[in-house]
Amino acid sequence: MADQQLMPDWLSNPDVVLLRDVATAIVHLAGVDRLDSFALPYPASAQRALDALVLQCLLNGARPPAGVPEMVRWGRARPLGSWPLDRLPLDLFARGDRLIDEDSGEPSQLCHELAVEGYSSSTGRQYDRLVIQEALRACRTMASPESYTAFRRLLVTRPVLTEADWMEVSTDLYLDPVRFLIEEIYAPAPLGYRRGGSYLCCHRCLTLLHPVSDKDWWCERDQCRHRGPAPHGRALAATEVGQLRQLRKPLRQFVTGPGQAEVTLEGELRAMGLTVEMWPGFDAYDLRITFPDGHVWAVDVKDWAHPGLLGRSATTVRGEPPYDEACWVVPSFRVRMRRDYLDIFARERRDRAGGLRLLTDDQLKRAARLRLRGERGAEASIAARAVPPNASQKTPRAASRKAADKNGADHA
Repeated sequence: MADQQLMPDWLSNPDVVLLRDVATAIVHLAGVDRLDSFALPYPASAQRALDALVLQCLLNGARPPAGVPEMVRWGRARPLGSWPLDRLPLDLFARGDRLIDEDSGEPSQLCHELAVEGYSSSTGRQYDRLVIQEALRACRTMASPESYTAFRRLLVTRPVLTEADWMEVSTDLYLDPVRFLIEEIYAPAPLGYRRGGSYLCCHRCLTLLHPVSDKDWWCERDQCRHRGPAPHGRALAATEVGQLRQLRKPLRQFVTGPGQAEVTLEGELRAMGLTVEMWPGFDAYDLRITFPDGHVWAVDVKDWAHPGLLGRSATTVRGEPPYDEACWVVPSFRVRMRRDYLDIFARERRDRAGGLRLLTDDQLKRAARLRLRGERGAEASIAARAVPPNASQKTPRAASRKAADKNGADHA
């Protein structure tokens, strides 16, 4: 790690700082209204980002955007490789990356990640983290881990609620401790999602699709779009479903999306004959996987567009409930989109990660199958170093308990 200390920090690169400012402005504008229809006055963050971008363009001899609307058009029409930012580390950003999706005009997931990274230092916490922390507090107060698990499953499996769904959720006793949160985090579905008097859900990820033309629909999840056109799910006629509610965008982006990867893994691992506990110990980590011989894996699932930002966020997996091995997992499509994804994560991982490995979900399942067949080498392990075949399980679990005392940070 000594060489890592000597290398310039790319997050302090002036062009990266500028890009994060623009991304933050775009996310703020999207929160006010659609990006293709502006209303004055613009948020202060947008004007600051524009001023900085104009200055950089002038310094580089490039024509600057004429105003905030043109800056936003850059985010949609121009891939990052064409921006006049000659110090931008393009080994960390794909040339085709955009801050705004071309089809829908919505901020890309990369844009959200850059905005969160750039904005977190001043706000401390983001909306989605605040919601999760408040849910944890309420469920701990009631000593009800079952309520927390029910809350997380709700966010993952039911991002859209009809009036009938709302009544069903309102009578679920497990959700009583977090009832006040549910009333806040589900908002009325915008009229812009409706076409011909109806809304349409994505069959794969269950969120509302965006109408982008007279006949086409767009899914906001990167993974869904990677797999092709969004398959049509529930069609919800406004006159029949009553008031339609959907989770607020930060929760759909950072809880529902990764959570669907978590519950998919849960089902696939259980089908192998493994015991899987979801969000154990009030969300210490995502999946606690127990093999027939009692060996335990702890897994956190992440779904980030930018591997460098994910690497910078990496920390050791909390040690309670105890486990023998731990890792982070990312959906395989991320690595298919960026072949250097795992390498960049490992390069950007800091000392506090303790050598934490990042695997794809396919790699995790392969390791599980090998271990179930009796393999005990590196290919059947998820830890940074393979656990010796005849090692006592007490030693790594004791170490994980020490890590729990030392690592008091909240689960992200």
